[in-house]
Amino acid sequence: MEATSVGAAQRWGIVIAGGVIMGAALGVRHTQGLFMQPVVVDQGWTREAFGFAVAIQNLLWGLAQPFTGMVADRYGAGRVVFAGLLVYASGLFLMADAASASQFTLTNGMLIGLALSGTAFGTVYGALSRIFPADERGWALAIAGAIGGLGQFCMVPAVQGLLDHLHWTAVCSILGVGVAVLSPLAVFLREPRRPADGPSGAGSVGAAIREAFAHRGFWLLNIGFFACGFQLAFIATHMPAYLVDQGLSVHQGATALACIALANVFGMYFAGRSIGQLRTKHVLAYAYLTRALAMLVFISFPASAAGTYVFAALMGFLWLGTAPLTNDLVVRLFGVRYVATLFGFVFFGHQLGSFLGVWLGGYVYDVYRSYDLLWLVSVAVGLIAALLHLGINDVPAVQGRAVARSRP
Repeated sequence: MEATSVGAAQRWGIVIAGGVIMGAALGVRHTQGLFMQPVVVDQGWTREAFGFAVAIQNLLWGLAQPFTGMVADRYGAGRVVFAGLLVYASGLFLMADAASASQFTLTNGMLIGLALSGTAFGTVYGALSRIFPADERGWALAIAGAIGGLGQFCMVPAVQGLLDHLHWTAVCSILGVGVAVLSPLAVFLREPRRPADGPSGAGSVGAAIREAFAHRGFWLLNIGFFACGFQLAFIATHMPAYLVDQGLSVHQGATALACIALANVFGMYFAGRSIGQLRTKHVLAYAYLTRALAMLVFISFPASAAGTYVFAALMGFLWLGTAPLTNDLVVRLFGVRYVATLFGFVFFGHQLGSFLGVWLGGYVYDVYRSYDLLWLVSVAVGLIAALLHLGINDVPAVQGRAVARSRP
């Protein structure tokens, strides 16, 4: 049985709460690149050490997401989001006290990585997909995504302004307080009743996982999402430092991240509204192709402020819109019953890419004193992702089995 429609005031409260939570969680993560220079200079660490901590954050986020999704599918997303926000705040407070690279990895890497699995789009989109019926789902994901993107945009200048006047440890503590204050919003994501079985008819989470793992499209989606994570994590973490190396200022690097976040507001809305209107796998394929071409053009010319902002705006429009689209493909193939769990497994591919994008960015820079090789790898994985998404069979799993049985 599908979710029933909710009242106008209630549904706005739900999507606003979901968007604000995502905006805070992803916004703090989006500002990681702004912390690189002050942390490295203050602590005397290498860029690889900083990048490794952020890489662990991304990897643990991906590893934890399937299990966080299982908990959310069984006990409700509201409880998971509430706990995730408190863990996030704890990670930020402890990060401010990190005296060594290993402690920084434990706090900024492991704790915040675990917290993101309970506060970002994997859990929030799963809840919205179940709370809202199919005819309202695209609207809910679009509005929540746009609000989340707006939160990310506001976070960049706010954090850069704080870093201009305060020590980075104080900024971490302020962000920790802000995240903790948002924890009561989790009540809006409580699911009123147990969701129905998906179209696959899988009655248990184990059966749903087995069915997904036997589906070729599920694996193509997972591998393709790897490219998204690789590209986004590399750019968000290393582009400010790359721009400084190219002769631009720290503030121009921060402005580029802000351009990404602002354009992401519109990109998230477009992605959500395209659900049900355009074929999702085609939208994803063209998004990855456009990203790859944009990066190739960007690194082919000398860096300038104007060119950087144009590139950042285009990348921002294509930034996190892949998340609701990927979530929609999971729902289309396997239904809403275990969407948080199954999206979690797909998201692991994304975060494996994020781990490599962040860590290899620091490693390659320390070895070659240049990011050029990583830019080219980002272009290559984007082209591969575009091809893989075109090859996905997006017929719902239950329909695919029915067709197979009807053949002589």
